[in-house]
Amino acid sequence: MPKKAVKKTTKNASEKAQGIIKPDAMQGKTPFFEDVRSILAEARRQAYAAVNFIMVEAYWKIGCRIVEEEQAGNERAEYGANLLRELSQQLGDEFGKGFSEANLRNFRQFYLTFPDWEKRYALCSVLSWSHLRLIMRVENSAAREFYMREAAEQNWSTRQLERSIKTLDFERRLNAPEKRTKKTTTEIIPVPTTVFDPNDFVKDPYVLEFLGLQEPWEGYESTLETALVERLQQFLLELGKGLSFVGRQFRISSETSHFYVDLVFYNYLLKCFVLIDLKTSKLTHQDIGQMDMYVRMFDDLKRGDGDNPTLGIILCADKDDTIVHYSVMKESQQLFASKYRLVLPSEEELRDELQRRHVLRIENEE
Repeated sequence: MPKKAVKKTTKNASEKAQGIIKPDAMQGKTPFFEDVRSILAEARRQAYAAVNFIMVEAYWKIGCRIVEEEQAGNERAEYGANLLRELSQQLGDEFGKGFSEANLRNFRQFYLTFPDWEKRYALCSVLSWSHLRLIMRVENSAAREFYMREAAEQNWSTRQLERSIKTLDFERRLNAPEKRTKKTTTEIIPVPTTVFDPNDFVKDPYVLEFLGLQEPWEGYESTLETALVERLQQFLLELGKGLSFVGRQFRISSETSHFYVDLVFYNYLLKCFVLIDLKTSKLTHQDIGQMDMYVRMFDDLKRGDGDNPTLGIILCADKDDTIVHYSVMKESQQLFASKYRLVLPSEEELRDELQRRHVLRIENEE
């Protein structure tokens, strides 16, 4: 036994002397290993993206061919059903799973939803079929374009995309196209916008169901603040793109007093600070005045050269749009008040609330 142990030690020493290092003897991963691993990981990513795009393109072409065949054949509903049934069976026999009648209907809908899909190469090349299936079920064409662009640019997972659609992320933005309207005697005409302004960024309401808090929340504002910071990644996704976290209970001081802003962010797209004040009660004039002071102080004391004016958002449990209308907030381009929801409302509830607020806003503007 002792002799065997000596031989093993001698062999290991010899291997080390020759520069032979076994994988299980490596302590940690060397830069060399990491470089090779990165090359392989990137190659796999590109291969997956290429295969994904090729298959998505094939699905669109199949959908196009189905529509062409339907238009050339009998227009009766049973013809279309028989066509998909027979095609599904034949494709399944040769190519296996993946070509059920339901999937073929999805291919057909894909083509009908995006007949000019080839013009969307840049976006579709980075979106999976799962992403596109979710997006093509959105009825509003402007909303579809929004979700395609955001999902591609922000690298959303299908889960994040699904949540964004369910919570009407597009419609909750203050500057959603259907809200940028001017009234005439005969029709509603969209008012074009060419500059990315704060209304493209601010939402109302904000949906914070990921905090796991009950609604109505009757606890301390500090508890709500802590919950948001602990789930900062999810909060940033809900707030929108371009934001980085600066701090909580951020102190700003005058010559005689100190003040503390609940949450401070910086938006590199808007190039400005974004202040958030949390209110677990209904919005008051005092809340608006306080945020107005914070914004003015931040502009005076913290705003840097090249920065745009600071934005202030009051996140409140409830608000009266009349108070907002008759306060400094109406004329200000820097102050906003948005409700927050601690539970995930149904799509119908959200639409009703957005419609009600839109009507109220039009009436106030009149």
